[in-house]
Amino acid sequence: MKARGICYCALIAVAVLAGTGYGWAGPPPAHLKEHTITIDATKLVPASWWQVPGVTPSIYNSDPDSLDAPKTSEPRELQLRPGKYKFISFTFDFPFVVNLDGTLDFPKSLDQCIDGRGTQTLVVRCKRMYPYGGERDAYYEQKP
Repeated sequence: MKARGICYCALIAVAVLAGTGYGWAGPPPAHLKEHTITIDATKLVPASWWQVPGVTPSIYNSDPDSLDAPKTSEPRELQLRPGKYKFISFTFDFPFVVNLDGTLDFPKSLDQCIDGRGTQTLVVRCKRMYPYGGERDAYYEQKP
């Protein structure tokens, strides 16, 4: 008899939560909504691998032939919630943010090599970052 009472209480609690918006009904809160973010590093020559820690496989496996990490030879769509992330390649890394509305942001100091602020596509144009705001080297104008 006691177990039946507990079951009824659990069912009532589920019904109440489902009707209040705190349960399973309705869209998720903005901070939990996943957004489709495209990472496009196809301008990097020669092709290599990259990762977003906690989202994609690591680039630090020992065997390149069986590496599951994304390659720079093709754009990759990721499902990301709002928050702070990091793009990592073998030659450099940088932070970026997915805002509540699903748009991207990153430090202005990266503008010489990164495009996509305010959009849902992060475009990586340089293989290396330098600690100055100088012009891009002609090396980056090569075609893949």
